[in-house]
Amino acid sequence: MGEIFVVRTTTGREAQVIDKVESKTKEKGLSIFSILRPKQIKGYFFVEALEEDDVNRAIYRLRNAKGVLGKISFEEIKKFLIPTVQTIKINTGDTVEIISGPFKGERALVKRITKAKEEVIVELLEAAVSIPITVKLDSVRLVKHEEKKE
Repeated sequence: MGEIFVVRTTTGREAQVIDKVESKTKEKGLSIFSILRPKQIKGYFFVEALEEDDVNRAIYRLRNAKGVLGKISFEEIKKFLIPTVQTIKINTGDTVEIISGPFKGERALVKRITKAKEEVIVELLEAAVSIPITVKLDSVRLVKHEEKKE
């Protein structure tokens, strides 16, 4: 097991930086074992690596990566590892209601789900022209599951 380091990012861009860190880790063969991004903390994520130099090499010249702040103990991040049960599953083809943002109150059809970024691409049902809209997964509420045809 390696040490855990705190990486600072631009708020809201954590997922993009993590994707790039994963790519660089594979490409350069860095000793990075895991990455943790708690929803409760904005602008930061945690990286388990053999040494800080590997983390620095992974974020070097990455847009929105601000730097490594140092080490943190496992005890300090253990609270973020408690599993939570996701009660509602949204699938492609389901009807949802947008509950926040500029399209609040609108009903839409789910076209695609990006679980890594926690986003859903929907098309508004009552729009004159069908335009795909990307919203956060927690910004939609399930109205109706798609009926499976056999």
